[in-house]
Amino acid sequence: MAALAGRRAPVVLGLLGLGVALFGLVLLFVLPSVVRDQVIKNVRIDPNSISYGMWKDIPVPFYLSAYFFEVMNPKEIELGAKPVVNQRGPYVYREHRYKTNITFHDNGTVSFLEYRRFYFRPDLSDGMEEDYIVVPNILVMGAAVMMEKLPHFLKVMISGTLAGLKQEAFMNRTVQEIMWGYDDPLIDLLNSFVPGLIPFKGKFGLFIDFNNSNSGLFTVYTGATDITKIHIVDTWNGLKKVNYWRSDECNMINGTSGQMWPPFMTPSSSLEFYSPDACRSMKLVYEQSGVFKGVPTYRFVAPKTLFANGTEYPPNEGFCPCRESGIQNVSTCRMNAPVFISHPHFYNADPVLVEAVGGLHPSKEQHALFLDIHPTYWQFVGEGVQGRGRCEVGVTGIPMSCSIKLQLSLYMKKVAGISQTGEIKPVVLPLLWFAESGAIEGSVLQQFYTSLVLIPSVMEYVQYICLGLGVALIIMAIVLDMKRQEKCFLFWSSNKKTKEANQALSDKQLTPVKGTVLQEARL
Repeated sequence: MAALAGRRAPVVLGLLGLGVALFGLVLLFVLPSVVRDQVIKNVRIDPNSISYGMWKDIPVPFYLSAYFFEVMNPKEIELGAKPVVNQRGPYVYREHRYKTNITFHDNGTVSFLEYRRFYFRPDLSDGMEEDYIVVPNILVMGAAVMMEKLPHFLKVMISGTLAGLKQEAFMNRTVQEIMWGYDDPLIDLLNSFVPGLIPFKGKFGLFIDFNNSNSGLFTVYTGATDITKIHIVDTWNGLKKVNYWRSDECNMINGTSGQMWPPFMTPSSSLEFYSPDACRSMKLVYEQSGVFKGVPTYRFVAPKTLFANGTEYPPNEGFCPCRESGIQNVSTCRMNAPVFISHPHFYNADPVLVEAVGGLHPSKEQHALFLDIHPTYWQFVGEGVQGRGRCEVGVTGIPMSCSIKLQLSLYMKKVAGISQTGEIKPVVLPLLWFAESGAIEGSVLQQFYTSLVLIPSVMEYVQYICLGLGVALIIMAIVLDMKRQEKCFLFWSSNKKTKEANQALSDKQLTPVKGTVLQEARL
């Protein structure tokens, strides 16, 4: 029985090792494709998919932080002096987003309206909504530039009427008024002189169209037929391209709606999204890898060409008429008002813009926008935990951390016939900049960490442990078998020598006996 057990042990160990090693190989080569299939199945925009609830109501708390540029020398500016500003804020608002009118279509798309509501958070703000801030009188100074080519006598009449209403180049209003609107008789007055100059009635505010409103009807792909197109915009308000700009390329509606992206991102990927607020599509590029609260991510940022003028970056010629590089003229989609968007403090813009206004301090750390994306799930299983990759996105395409920062500026200048413009020298004067930021936190972050880091890491270690253990068991089986064979050989050799010795002894004992018999025979 002992010999039989000894012969079976190497066989059992060898088979066990082979099985464990094969299991490790299965984890190494088969599991990634299995996980990928599960990801594809569960990230589609489908009421039965796991991620549908996250898509409908994004589990990321978003905040809008507004920073105002208070004008410190308004009277001197009217006399031709260089503007000096002082940043005030942040004034922080909690942003709630929710989708309505969700309609699925037969061509693999879904339409929806997304509404936004803002609630002031004094505990996160450096100031209150009742704070007064001196800023340019946007209606007066904007309208002055818009009316520059009108007949001189008409401009003089308008200027006189403005003076009667005590309208000046700068105004002192509260944060709440500047953000969410204030009643101004100037709107009706300007429209009476120049019908359609300001195509709205009632209140005027920089963010009046943001609160309790939607950003248009988006129709995006669900991923049901092609996972690589999930969240990609098919149409916006029924359009496949807008008509604000001077080239087809600039008018294209590319990418997603700006909240989710397709899964399986890599450093070579780019993130595109259409922004109704900027009236254009934007593309972000990979910058570096990193970690967000334990979750590896890829960081995508705006390239320097995003707001470059047509001279520095010819594809942007369609966004012209252009001024200095680093700012974009959005007058064509903002009622022809001389409004420009850029990075805060003219970061990444022509230094001339920064030098023209005192009090600006552009900084990459404070003013660059970013979007952090989680690397693809299956890469963790097949290739091991990588480095870092915003608004950070997991396999579901949900932002894990992001901060989209933009600045609004007003082009101001002296306009002949409009006395309110005084001797103001041409300048692109910043009004405010804002950051829409969000990051996964709490139980949702823990769920993502478990799913995207902990389990993949454990599975990675398990697959290599299985391979190592399987090889070790096979080697042990071979060693045991060799030892068993060695023992058998030694036992066989020992028995052989014993037999030979016994034979020799037997032969030796027989020889004298034979001699004695012969002698006796002779006698």
